[in-house]
Amino acid sequence: MKNALLNLSSLTSSAWSPISGGITTPDGFLAAGISAGLKPSGKKDLALLYAPDGACCSGTFTQSVTRAYCVDLCIDRLKVSEGKIRAVVINSGHANACTGSRGKIDSEIITYELAQRLGLSNEEVLICSTGVIGEPIPVEKVNSHLDHLINSLDKEAYLDAANAILTTDLQVKQIAYQAVLGGRRITIGGMAKGSGMIHPSMATMLSYMTCDAGVDHVLWSDIIKRVADSSFNSITVDGDTSTNDTFLAFSSGEKLDPRYLSTLEEGLHLTAQYLAKSIARDGEGANCLLEIKVEGAPSDLDAHAVARTIASSSLVKTAVHGSDPNWGRIIAALGRAGTSFNFNDVKLWIGPYQIFDNGTPQDFDRQTVSNFMKARLTGKYMIDDLISIRLSIGIGNGSATAWGCDLSDQYVRINADYTT
Repeated sequence: MKNALLNLSSLTSSAWSPISGGITTPDGFLAAGISAGLKPSGKKDLALLYAPDGACCSGTFTQSVTRAYCVDLCIDRLKVSEGKIRAVVINSGHANACTGSRGKIDSEIITYELAQRLGLSNEEVLICSTGVIGEPIPVEKVNSHLDHLINSLDKEAYLDAANAILTTDLQVKQIAYQAVLGGRRITIGGMAKGSGMIHPSMATMLSYMTCDAGVDHVLWSDIIKRVADSSFNSITVDGDTSTNDTFLAFSSGEKLDPRYLSTLEEGLHLTAQYLAKSIARDGEGANCLLEIKVEGAPSDLDAHAVARTIASSSLVKTAVHGSDPNWGRIIAALGRAGTSFNFNDVKLWIGPYQIFDNGTPQDFDRQTVSNFMKARLTGKYMIDDLISIRLSIGIGNGSATAWGCDLSDQYVRINADYTT
């Protein structure tokens, strides 16, 4: 089992501090995570998130045209209910994607049964599924465990829920942050799952956040889209996007004074980026967290395109795995990112070491840089597991950061044996 120590202090802003907890730490939220026999391992595989009355929910979803029906159900019900969602049931082990009409029927049966037991309308209940594509949900097993799931709802069950949504993950991904805004304590909680098929065009796999500050639904939706772009849309593991990617965020409680909305959004970005980096850090077969920082681009969108292109380059990722400061692969990825720049302005650093300056390679001690990289490859889940690559590509104001991981032979082995 990998060491779960993470450097929280480096993620903390002046207003927000990490605290013990997870998805249920904000006031009013409950969760449950149980084993319903969906996985052969017998591990927890069915979760429930329950929101207070009056909560509003917004989300972002996979852009895949082969998406699972549960994604369509979430999108439709969020629209019909205008974000008034009370419950989300999450099953792991079965993606229920590309299963024909059965996928639609099964998702609707499960949410109907849950709504009946909770005294809610169908439109107030969502379902998310994760697992092997083409595998339908064992509906009878799920429905026979719904009473147990509901009876297990608890303020302290955040760890159970975070465990129940995992598939190939080796680490639970959860966090809670707290701040005092205008004399009022505000808490944000989150949990996520994801380790492979990570190159989202919305969010990644399954991610959830809760907050006990009330925000108007339209405004909340705008904020959540920005949060997704700065976090879940800025990571990659293997260049593959899932059919089931879903990010849902809940706002609940007394309306927040508009003066503090920017600080609240800062906390939401902080929470989402922590979860997103946890997913990249836990990439299948990975040994380090790779961070690509780009500045000087014509726009933030241009910088984002460059950062994501480099982070997802198989040649860059394998070089990182081999502790090889092969800067040519980084420059080559920059060149195909679809962004205009003056090559004579390009500067490149690996960690603290400058490799390239104004379009010209610099003399550097290759072994020193290699040793720097190698030390971080042995620090998986420790505070020194980060390899940072920084590029300055011009005089523009655009900047962005993307996160990924190294690419190892273990990734091939994990995915070669995934369904066999």
